[in-house]
Amino acid sequence: MMSLVVKKAGETMSKTIYVANLPIATSQEDVASLFRQYGEVLSINLIVDKATGEKLGYGFIEMDDPVADRAIKELGGKEFKGQTLQVNQARGRSTNR
Repeated sequence: MMSLVVKKAGETMSKTIYVANLPIATSQEDVASLFRQYGEVLSINLIVDKATGEKLGYGFIEMDDPVADRAIKELGGKEFKGQTLQVNQARGRSTNR
């Protein structure tokens, strides 16, 4: 798991965004630049395969609530490096693992 965290104590409510269909070669900085167009990125977590360390093409971005909603709306379905992004509000983990 690769992550970048820039949280500040006492900040407003944040929202976690799920983004899928990222090109495998996408870096954290690429994702940060894309989402920074809408506001401050509090954290990024790009998911990697535990066995190989290769990126799996999806991840989670945390942003302040109002700007997260705008990023979700405007980036969903947008083409990024030749692939169409899936962008949604992240749901909580299932307890059926």
